[in-house]
Amino acid sequence: MARILLLFALCVLPALVSASRPARSPFLVQGRVYCDTCRCGFETAATTYIPGAKVKVECKDRKTNDVVYSREGTTDSTGVYKIFVAEDHKDQYCDAILVKSSQDDCKTVSPGRDRARVILTRYNGIASDNRYANSIGFQKEEAVSGCAEILRTYQEDDE
Repeated sequence: MARILLLFALCVLPALVSASRPARSPFLVQGRVYCDTCRCGFETAATTYIPGAKVKVECKDRKTNDVVYSREGTTDSTGVYKIFVAEDHKDQYCDAILVKSSQDDCKTVSPGRDRARVILTRYNGIASDNRYANSIGFQKEEAVSGCAEILRTYQEDDE
């Protein structure tokens, strides 16, 4: 009888304790989708943010480059998306990726700004479950009026 109690104490109790722990909270991937109205390749004072744009978080295996996780989200009225990811993606590449713009006059992907890398693991020293991705964006077919003046202010700041 003592052996059975000892076996129970060593094997079953630790399993029960770990099973009764609440699951860790999911990661929250958050970022913004913008419309590059001046076709600069970055956000400016004339930049607008796109409500209703589709974004996805996609994770790939480092060795095979196969997609192992994908989840879509939509931006709110301020162009912010929030996508919850329940799993820890340890040694995988994860990106927030543009899928589709909700604005017909701003639907061309801005070169180099179509994705933002996010780290989705708890084994990296980051205490928070919130992950903030860099802004990703689309661009207009032609720059809006007033862009030359905005770009001139950036040049003045450099001198």
